[in-house]
Amino acid sequence: MPSLEELVQEINRFEAIISEWDESQRCVAVGLKRAIEALHKAALTNLIKSLKQESMSGLRHAVTDEVVYAVLLYHELVKPPKPPLAQRIQTALEEVRPGLKSHNGDVELVAIKPPDTVEVRLIGTCSNCLASTLTLSQGVEQAIKNHCPEITKVVAVNNNPTVNNANSGLISPFSAKISSTWIKVATIDEVPEFSVLAVQLAGNSLILNRQGITIKCYCNACTHLGSPLEKGKIENGIITCPSHGFQYKLETGECLTAPDISLQSYPVKIKDNKVFVKLQK
Repeated sequence: MPSLEELVQEINRFEAIISEWDESQRCVAVGLKRAIEALHKAALTNLIKSLKQESMSGLRHAVTDEVVYAVLLYHELVKPPKPPLAQRIQTALEEVRPGLKSHNGDVELVAIKPPDTVEVRLIGTCSNCLASTLTLSQGVEQAIKNHCPEITKVVAVNNNPTVNNANSGLISPFSAKISSTWIKVATIDEVPEFSVLAVQLAGNSLILNRQGITIKCYCNACTHLGSPLEKGKIENGIITCPSHGFQYKLETGECLTAPDISLQSYPVKIKDNKVFVKLQK
């Protein structure tokens, strides 16, 4: 009796031969293949129904055979084995880590509490930034629920002592480096009305927008996961984050997607057609 590996190799050999045929010949072969598969699936479906009624133990025993299991899996008559819950949670966390690490944050699994709860810890800048609640609900939580439908609650815990940021030197990715000096960043003509001008200032990425004679300056980072906004689409004075669709009013910095959070803004003054920005508010 040939093994599963030998049977698959034989199928692959014929598929390679057919791939060299012209299109009309391939269509005939594919049509024949689909017809045979439909016949086999119908027969297997009826067989499974009969075994379920007469002998579930016999059906379970049959599925332990790798050839039987492979054919049933191919016809989608059995479900593929699901990885352990902890493994699926870690897979979900790996999906969101690149976005968190882009602004010096991360997430770790704390505990799995059956039947439906997972505890995680946001670490680094994610633990205390303004958008940590959104990071959890729209990033981490959604990823976990996508991979683990049985999980309905994702809770953020924080076992770290409170840090006095005034003395630690740690600064949120959405905050500017401290400076009290007015710095020239552009001329009035360089700041567009229907898009934004991105500038680098003392290690900070900023965007400027002009509305009539008023110029606004904001941190060039979406409050969701810190993605740059400079390439976002602008319509009716609203800029949309190109990464995740968060929207902001350029007139005020207000976030329309999550009204409790706004873009970090900076004072602007104009002198002799020159635009100056002060980083420290």
